[in-house]
This record gives sequence, C-alpha cells and structure tokens, in this order.
Amino acid sequence: MAWDFETDAEFQKELDWVDQFVRNEVEPLDHILGSPYDIRNPRNQKLVRPLQAEVRKHKLWACHLGPELGGPGYGQLKLALMNEIIGRSSWAPTVFGCAAPDTGNAEILALYGTAEQKARFLQPLLDGELCSTFAMTEPQAGADPKEFVCKAWQEGDEWVIDGEKWYASNARLSAFHIVMAVTNPENPPHQRLSMFVVPTDVPGINILRNVAGMNDLPDSGTHGYVRYDHVRVPLDAMLGGPGEGWRIAQTTLTSERSSIAGGMGVTPAALIAFAQRFGTGDPVVRQALMDVHIRFELLRFLRYRSQTALSQGRAPGPESSVMKLAFARYMQALTSTAISVQGAWGLLGGADVADDGMWLRRFLHSPSLRIAGGSDQVQANIMGERALGLPPEPRSDKDVPFRELARGPR
Repeated sequence: MAWDFETDAEFQKELDWVDQFVRNEVEPLDHILGSPYDIRNPRNQKLVRPLQAEVRKHKLWACHLGPELGGPGYGQLKLALMNEIIGRSSWAPTVFGCAAPDTGNAEILALYGTAEQKARFLQPLLDGELCSTFAMTEPQAGADPKEFVCKAWQEGDEWVIDGEKWYASNARLSAFHIVMAVTNPENPPHQRLSMFVVPTDVPGINILRNVAGMNDLPDSGTHGYVRYDHVRVPLDAMLGGPGEGWRIAQTTLTSERSSIAGGMGVTPAALIAFAQRFGTGDPVVRQALMDVHIRFELLRFLRYRSQTALSQGRAPGPESSVMKLAFARYMQALTSTAISVQGAWGLLGGADVADDGMWLRRFLHSPSLRIAGGSDQVQANIMGERALGLPPEPRSDKDVPFRELARGPR
C-alpha cells in the first residue's frame, strides 16, 4: 500500500466506521469492565463477544495477520492508521484482535511453532479464546540479555527451565508463556538465549506475586513475578534453534513498539477535553493546544515512515526507535498538560471530564511506555549507534534477512 499522506477512499470508509464503533460501543467498556485480558470472565464475554463478531463482519479482525491466519493481510501501515483510533481505548485492541503481547506471540508461534503448537496455542489465540504471556525481563537484569540468569538445559527428551522472570505480562490470566532462558552460556551474549513455549498447567510455574502498575489498584495487577522451578517441557517446546532466542524476540519487539505508539490516538480526546473545559478563547489553552498538535503531527510522520518500511519488508532502521522514544515522552507531557489545564477535574479523572476520561490514570500509566518494548536508554543506544556510524551490537551469524521476519506469520 503506497501512502503519500493520503488514505485511499475505500479504506477511509473503514476508518470512519472504526471511529464511530470505538466511540459508541468500545470506549464505554473502559468504565465498566476490568482487565481486557481476563478473557474467560463471563461478564466480559457477554459484552465483548458480540463486538468482536461485529469487527469480524467488517473484516477488520486481527489486521496485522495475513489471510492464511484469519486476518485481512492489511499490513503494518493500515494497522497504524487503525491504531490511532484503537489506541483511545484499553479494550479496543481486544475487540479488534490485536492486543499485545498476544500479537507478537502469535507471530513467533506462526514462524517457529510446530503444527501441534499452532493447533493448541496459536489458533485459540487468534480466535480470541485465550491470552498469553511474554516472559523475558528478569528482576536483576531488566531487559538486558547480557545479564539474564534464568536457564534451561536438556535432560533426556525434555528441557528443564529454572529461574525467575519479572513483569511477565498477564501471567495469572494466560494459557501459556513464551519464556526466554540461557541455554548456551559459552556463546556471545546475544547468542546465549533460547525461547520456549510453556503451557501454564505444567508443574513448577509459581507466581510469587502479581505486580500492579502505577495506575492499577493493589489487587488488580496481572503482570507476574514468576518462578520457574525446574519446569519440564518436551524438546520441541523450543522455538527456533538453540541460541536464537534474542533474534526471535525482535520479531515481536519491533511490532510492539508500533502498537505502543498507537496510543497516540488519545491526542484528539485530549484536545476535545481542553476545549470542553475552557473553550478556545483562553491564550494559555490555545498555547497548550498548539504544542500538543505540533508534537502529534511530528509523531504521525515518524510512525508512518516506520510502518511503511515494515509493510515493504524493510528494516525500519532508527525510525522505530525514534518513534518509540518520542512517543513515550510525548504521552507523559500530553497527560500532564491535560491534568493541568483541567485543574481539579483532571486530578479526579472522572468520566464526565471528557468522553475518554481518566487522565490521571493515563498519566500514571505513561511512565511504563518509556520501558515497554525497550526502555528509553535502549532506544537511545540504537539511535546513537546509527548517528555515530557505529556497527550495531552483534546478534547472530544465523540471522535471517529482516524481510523474512517483517513479513510476519505465514
């Protein structure tokens, strides 16, 4: 799909429908339901399943996937246009079948899973019948692969996984984990790790505690501090080959950065909130509106440039890192401004402040955007390498061309 700052008329009709559908049917769920990943909750199913059926009827389900996996094969650029709207609501990604980390885990399973794993895990994931965990980060290491100590070794016809993972996404709600562990400690840092698919019903998976984010209630956290205590899985549980875990992770991390940046769709809601509160006559509000709008348009350019590269099967280069870093900082500034302009209403974050509401929660959530999908420091290192003409850190001599990874599931 060529994109020259214009959207073709037919797809614009789809975007117009998505906009109205999200506003009228999906955004209200944010105020009455809990975690979007609590898929088996009967109340969630009752309200969400009909909406998912409507999305499927419009052929907008799982737009990141090709037709062979139940998606329309729109590619990353059209998905980016949709995500500007979907990003307004915490429930919209679930309604449209494109919630992270399930999207990235689906890509990994499609590329590296066995036929049995695809039937057991991938298809129900694509159908929205279960959710999954991506377990990479460790308590002592963050996301630095050079410091990982969770390990796996072969015993007979099984792999044994032992170690801890921190902030494992949706651990208490998921049906399976994708776990990164050290299998080849003698290799260079980025070739020491392998990746495994681990069903949550095997013995030895212990959630030490659920972690609540800054904007969560203490008992509502779904990201787990997990201990894998000599967890045993069959040999074919390894995804890809030994030592290829870090390379495989890039399949999901690049697309995840795009999904995160989809949250910039809250910007129009912020502009509406400003105008509803004060109108446009106040010079201070006008200045705030102008600053928000300028940053928004710059971010859109960065995002669409990166997504165009992905859609064409090219490595997005530093644009992906620039987009991710700039967006995370922008969201902190935007939500802070929204609260400040609205005064005490902004602090309360009630639903009557704006259609979208809860700016205080968005502000408290914004720091996590500077970490998820690669921290600011990681993105800065990548950008610095390019700016100074330095070679990137070595990955693997078995790396496949980026076009093969960017193509997604097949």
